[in-house]
Amino acid sequence: MRASPHSPCRSSPGPPEAVVIGSAHARRIGGGGLAPAFAAARARLGLITLLFVLAGLAWWSTVDRMRGMDGGPGTSLGTLGWFLGVWTVMMTAMMLPSVSPTVALYARMTRERSPVAPLVFTSGYLLVWAGAGILAFGVSGLGGRLLGDTLAWDRAGRWIAGGILIAAAAYEVTALKNVCLSKCRSPLGFLLGSWRDGLRGALGMGTRHGAWCLGCCWALMASLFALGVMSIAWMALVAGLIAAEKTLPRGRAVTYGTAAILVVLGVFLVAAPHAIPGLTVPGGSMTQMSR
Repeated sequence: MRASPHSPCRSSPGPPEAVVIGSAHARRIGGGGLAPAFAAARARLGLITLLFVLAGLAWWSTVDRMRGMDGGPGTSLGTLGWFLGVWTVMMTAMMLPSVSPTVALYARMTRERSPVAPLVFTSGYLLVWAGAGILAFGVSGLGGRLLGDTLAWDRAGRWIAGGILIAAAAYEVTALKNVCLSKCRSPLGFLLGSWRDGLRGALGMGTRHGAWCLGCCWALMASLFALGVMSIAWMALVAGLIAAEKTLPRGRAVTYGTAAILVVLGVFLVAAPHAIPGLTVPGGSMTQMSR
């Protein structure tokens, strides 16, 4: 028996037929990976401009709110409400540029359905990162209560921070990292494989893509906490590494470069923290950046 069009168990019809046919052709001729997303970005320059403007405003707001707050590794996160607001704006600044080609591709696939859907998709994506911020706040608070003064920089603090960086470097070269990164670098396959119609579908697909992105980038975000979560310089470095892994050719090779950078930072953080340019050493001052 054929299901009624209004049946609640009716499956999603999927993306527009022309898009599916064109996508299959693109994959047959080797145009998969990031190529369809970059093509969509060129076709949807208005949306890309909007996303980059939002990211720019988020950077401006973050710089303004974090001025003078960098305490280096172990910086206090303040109250949950304050931190969550700052964190969400940070994620908007850091993640929108690298996810914008995927949003543009989604927008191109839905352009005749709902102009709001791409923004809902983006909101779902950022919602996942907001949830990650709540989790990070909880872990930080729990660690402080359990370990207390052990986390002080002149005790185990530098070793813990250095260990986080080394662990993050190790994750960069794991199979799980590669799987998650492949979802970010092949947005066409992700969209076709997880398509859901409507605004609820857009929100769900955005959160699902955000979950893959979180799986890809959580270790780099942990590194940000180890270096100074309120530091604009380290925030920019981590955002740059994320964008490089997601958008540059040979993304897997880029992750090995990222791992090498994290290892070097981890070793210096333990052995010679004052030698790291731009690092605010707890109890000391910021190491001057070389000119």
